[in-house]
Amino acid sequence: QVHLVESGGGSVQAGGSLRLSCAASGQLFSTNGKGWFRQAPGKEREFVAAIKWGGNIVYAESVEGRFTVSRDPAKNAMYLQMNSLKPEDTAVYYCAVRSRSYDHSRSPADYDIWGPGTQVTVST
Repeated sequence: QVHLVESGGGSVQAGGSLRLSCAASGQLFSTNGKGWFRQAPGKEREFVAAIKWGGNIVYAESVEGRFTVSRDPAKNAMYLQMNSLKPEDTAVYYCAVRSRSYDHSRSPADYDIWGPGTQVTVST
C-alpha cells in the first residue's frame, strides 16, 4: 500500500516561488505514473503535471514554463517547483499515483492513490 504526503505549501506574493514535496511510502511510487493536481474553492480538481515511468513529463498549458516536476527515486519523493506564481494558482495541491499503470494521465479519475493536499495561496 502506498501512502502519500504533500508538504511545502504556504502563502506567497504574486511572482514568488514555492517548492512542493510529495513523500511516498511503498515501492510502486518509484515506477508508476504520478501526477500533481490542484483544486480551487468551488472548482473541479484540475491537472497540473504528471510523470511516467522513464521520466517523460507533461504539463498543463497554464503552468508550462513556470512549474517543473522532478523526482528523487532514492528518497521515494516527487517535487513541484513553482515559479512566477499568480493569484490564479491559489488552490490545494495534491500528488497522486496510478497503482496499475506506468503511464501518466491528465485525468484525475485515472489516479487511485492521493495525498491529503497542501494549500498554496498567492496574493496580489
